[in-house]
Amino acid sequence: MTFKVVSVLAASLVLAACSKDVVNTPVADVPDCVFADGSNQAAPEWVCGAPVEGVELSAVGYSEKSAAGANYMKQMATTAARVELAQVLSVDLQNMVKQYVETTGAADAETVDRVNSVVTKQITEQTLIGSKVIRQMPTPTGGLVVLVGLDPSQAEGIAESILRTSMRNEAALFQKLESEKSFDELASEIAKRRAN
Repeated sequence: MTFKVVSVLAASLVLAACSKDVVNTPVADVPDCVFADGSNQAAPEWVCGAPVEGVELSAVGYSEKSAAGANYMKQMATTAARVELAQVLSVDLQNMVKQYVETTGAADAETVDRVNSVVTKQITEQTLIGSKVIRQMPTPTGGLVVLVGLDPSQAEGIAESILRTSMRNEAALFQKLESEKSFDELASEIAKRRAN
């Protein structure tokens, strides 16, 4: 028993002696946002998807440095951002439909899933008219990053247009949501419901 106590005391003294030799070296601050080009250099917050004033929906696209030139890089980055924007818009519209159905009790879960599927298909088929490059900047490694977005009125207009077209293409499905409303009226009402 005394051997165990002596061993524990000796181990404690060794640990205490070692802890005095530890030097606290300051850790460099890690930026909240860095470029995705591997440089790990600090980037503006919008590069990482932070909201931008006056822009309702936005997405970021990136292009690596290319011998094809700056215009090509901008086109590639813008295309990548628009693909991302379509995905953001899809989620946004699905949230609007879900929120509408939950607050009105208009349809069952299966109908909501089918409506969301139809709306998503319509988004991929429709050009994001009105989306534009809001910001762009070169990356430290020579690539290009762009922010493509829609202002609030453009976002609502596109959402309403997609919903209206989806409703006309799948009339029977959308009649289940609320039969006493016209497609235009229903599309307008759903498009005004922004996801929280």
